[in-house]
Parts: sequence; C-alpha cells; structure tokens
Amino acid sequence: MNEQIRAFNELMSEVGNYLESTHAYSGNTVGVYRRGWQRLKEFMVSHGIHNYDQKVEEQFLYYEFEGRKGRKLSKQEQFLANGTRKLTEFQATGQIKVPNLPPKKAPLVFDGVLGGAIVGFLDYKHREERLSAIRLHCYKRCLFLFLEYCNKNKIYAIKDIDLAVLLQYINTIDCGKTLIVPILSTLRGFLKYLFEQKLLGVDYSKKIPKYRIIGQPKLPSTYSKEEIEKLIVSVDRSSAIGKRNYAIILLAARLGLRASDISRLKFVNLHWDTSTIEIEQVKTGKELILPLLPDVGNAIIDYLKYGRAKSEEPCIFLSERPPYGYFSSSNVVTHIVQRAYIKAGINTKGKRFGPHSLRHSLGFRMLEESTVLPIISEVLGHKNTESTRYYLRIDLKSMQQCMLEVPPVSLDFYSQKGGVFYD
Repeated sequence: MNEQIRAFNELMSEVGNYLESTHAYSGNTVGVYRRGWQRLKEFMVSHGIHNYDQKVEEQFLYYEFEGRKGRKLSKQEQFLANGTRKLTEFQATGQIKVPNLPPKKAPLVFDGVLGGAIVGFLDYKHREERLSAIRLHCYKRCLFLFLEYCNKNKIYAIKDIDLAVLLQYINTIDCGKTLIVPILSTLRGFLKYLFEQKLLGVDYSKKIPKYRIIGQPKLPSTYSKEEIEKLIVSVDRSSAIGKRNYAIILLAARLGLRASDISRLKFVNLHWDTSTIEIEQVKTGKELILPLLPDVGNAIIDYLKYGRAKSEEPCIFLSERPPYGYFSSSNVVTHIVQRAYIKAGINTKGKRFGPHSLRHSLGFRMLEESTVLPIISEVLGHKNTESTRYYLRIDLKSMQQCMLEVPPVSLDFYSQKGGVFYD
C-alpha cells in the first residue's frame, strides 16, 4: 500500500508542477487543487483502493456529489471536480489541455514624475521589507489607481498633491470594504515615503482617514427540533453502514460532538459503568465529559454488535470497505451527515448542513429552554462562555423579552419654537 501511496504522491507533485510551469497557474490555485487531491487520497485509503484511474475518479466524484444533481456546485466543489479530472487527464496523456485561456492583463505602466516616485517607493519596500510577490503586486495595483486618478485630473507634479486632492481621490474610490483598507494603507505609506524623501513638504500620511472593518460572524445554521428528528428517523438502520451512520448522527445531534471528535472516538472514551463519554477535544484540547444517553448508547451497541467489521482498531467507527480502517479525516463524518440531510428531504437552501449544524441546533434548543450559558458551555465543550454568546444572536424568543415600548411623544414637542426646526 505504501508503494501505491508514493506513486499517487508523485502523480500529485507532477500535475502541480505541470500546471505551474506549463500553464502559469498561480501557487494559490495549485494549492487549492492539491488540497482536493489530498481529499481524494484519503478517500482511496479509507476505501482500500490501491491504484488510481478514471474509474476511481468516477467513484470519488459520485461519493462527493451524490444527491447534488440539479444543484449548482459551489466554487470550492468545482475546484475539487476540475482538479480530479485534471489528475486523470495527466495520468492518461501526460499533459493537460486548458482551452480558452483568458487574455493576459495589460501591464501596469508607471510613467511621469509621479510614476517614477511610485517605482522608487516599490523598490524601497521590496528592498527594505522583502515583500512577497503577491504583496508587492497588491501595492502596485493600489498605487496605480492613484496614478490613474492624478493623470486624469492633470496632476503631474508631486508638489501639486495636497490634502484636498487626496480627500477627493478617496471620495472617488468605489470598491468593497475589504479593498478600501489596503488601498488607504498603501497610500498612507507612499505619502510618508514622499515626505521622508523630501519630495513633499507636508506629511499627509497622518491626514489619511482610517477605515476599520468590524466584522460580524455569520449566524449559525440551525434546524428545528422537528427537522432534526426527521433527519434521525430517515436513516436506514437495516445495513451495517446505516447502523454506523445512525450512531454518528445521534452523537452530533444529541450530544453536540464535533466531527473531529466523532471520527476519533475510541473504545477507551466509553465508560459504560458511569454511562459517560469522556474525551479530550481535538479542537480545544479541553477534557469533556458527557452523559451517554440511552438512545446514543443503544445505537453504538447496535453498530458494534451487528455493523462493525472485526478489527483491532481502537477507533469505534470504521470505513465500510476493506481494509476497514479508521476515518483518516473528519470530512467523512461531514459527508455522512450531509448525505443524510439530502436523503431526508430537509430544506437546506442558504444554510450549512454538516455536523456543525446539528451542534448549533442543540445549542439553540438549549437556549430556547432557558438553559444558562455556563451549562451550554459545558455541554458543547467551549473554553469559556464568550464562545457560547455566539448563539445569543439567534435566540429571538429571549431577545423579544428585552424589547422596550417606545414612549409617546407629546404634540407640543413638534410645535415648539413655532415648529420651524421640524418643517
């Protein structure tokens, strides 16, 4: 098996190098493909597949996208599918055809006195701070926008740059909030450079307004109690795989365990004498003790007695095909839950539907039942209650209790001083 793994690793390396050298793919793009190929390798190991070919490609893509017919693939899923096909094409032909390549972008030209100063600034940053090629290109793009604005408004001399020009330029910037920050930061650095080089008599870098992005985490994806029960009962427990998947889904839905903890759950973590599950969480390293609920315990016993293949593996859950190894990645648990959602016919539009959604739904139901935050933190294994406060934003029922009535405003308020101010 090790020889086959080495051969597959060599294939991945060859394809990545080919895309970079022959088709000038960026390192970031090839990195995304490489992560997808690692996922493919994990699939092969967990399913006992020794040699890669087109048939394995078809099996893997069916495994990944089963039940997604008629649904538009996300950008990440498209990368996974395209990267797998590129791997197969290179193995079969020794090359990869990339049709309809987009035309190359026009080079950024920094002409004139101001353009020369920008080039000097970029050289200085590259020399002094050893900027990466990606960071340097970002600086170029940001300052090229400023140069275009100055040329358009016939501002060719550096001495003609003043605060009014800078503020007018900033006012014309039309981009998303994630781009405005590097644009202003780069401009601020360039102006400081001009002042230090005595090309400008005033340090305008201190006058450039700061822009701070205050990001809010996305709301957790949650499902109703009825939807969770529908998901659970939809699992066919007549087969060995069904018994395994049923136990996995119950661990996530009833106890809120993460996919990483479920995939690595071992026999030593089950304490039947005290009816508890005791683990060290993969994500936090914090010890977590949870009650081994009757339905969860019965599902695990059913799988161990009638579903699990004979194996000396210490992990409870194994792959369904020889050599029946443990889950090499928590993605296996994620795919099991996702396929169950699809099979149950639950509406997942606009929401995530992996094991973490079961964890979020459990936390949400505990909030609805007025469970205090420290208890929820203990159950979900959070380091502190600050992580648990994340769920408060979806507890609309409790938030409604905090609403205050708007006091009425006297009509005299609007007519004071003759009502002139309020016309």
